[in-house]
Amino acid sequence: MNKEYDVVIIGGGPAGLTAGLYTARAKQSSLLIDKMMVGGMITEAAQVDNYPGFPEGISGLELGELMHKQATKYGLKTITAGVTAIELEQGLKVIKTTEGDFVARTVIIASGSERQKLGVPGEKEFTGKGVSYCATCDAPFFKEQPVAVVGGGDAAIDEALHLTKFASKVTVIHRRDRLRATAVLQEKAFAEPKIEFRWNSVVEAIEGGDFVERLRLRQIISGEKSVLRVAGVFVSVGLKPDTDYLKGALPLDASGHIITNEKMETRVAGIFAAGDIRAGSIRQAIAAAGDGATAAFYAKEFIGK
Repeated sequence: MNKEYDVVIIGGGPAGLTAGLYTARAKQSSLLIDKMMVGGMITEAAQVDNYPGFPEGISGLELGELMHKQATKYGLKTITAGVTAIELEQGLKVIKTTEGDFVARTVIIASGSERQKLGVPGEKEFTGKGVSYCATCDAPFFKEQPVAVVGGGDAAIDEALHLTKFASKVTVIHRRDRLRATAVLQEKAFAEPKIEFRWNSVVEAIEGGDFVERLRLRQIISGEKSVLRVAGVFVSVGLKPDTDYLKGALPLDASGHIITNEKMETRVAGIFAAGDIRAGSIRQAIAAAGDGATAAFYAKEFIGK
């Protein structure tokens, strides 16, 4: 594979794929690097109802596949690799990866976010044994079994609704007394007989034998402790930007997001950021796609200079 490109894009979600579509159509040699499945976290969504052009909705997996197909049609190259660092050498950018080094005139960082962990005893030990971060991926393993979802935002409630197609019962555990999810999702969840809620509650431990068997809960207000018997727990308590490999290379805000201007430019010339990874993102697929297009436009302008 070629090791030198006009543009290297890090991250294969809507922001990265849109950027790749625009740079490839502009006849710039373009490489997209993603450490997992191209399509990003949207591929975990069972149904996407708010992306323009799909009035009946579309699965996140299919949407990601269509974006990828469209971008590669114009010549975007993609590889699966983890990025470990970005270094500057004589005006060029060296992207260090688990598959070797690549050199680029410009870089668009669109590596998105990662799932936050609960950080409780048993979470790490039971990951893949009842602890999951993706209902779309793992829901079929829990047919006619009780499960729990931890969280109260859009992602958590979307996962809970998807799980009702498989599980016998879904308990949503939320540390507040109301959901943060959008009104439409809340209406669906409250109308679903398989879903019940544990308000003002947190998970203190995940326990079991070979697989998850129970959760130890604490009610925040009363301090009362209880045990919830489940076969699985789906964690959806927020996201953190995937920027550990950028510390010291780019200015980040207090939460680890990349600081950009309205052109998606970072403070390092020729390096852009787009989508959920940048400070100020609204974390919506359509906005991420817009960021990707903007970054690609100004990357082309930078190369032209």
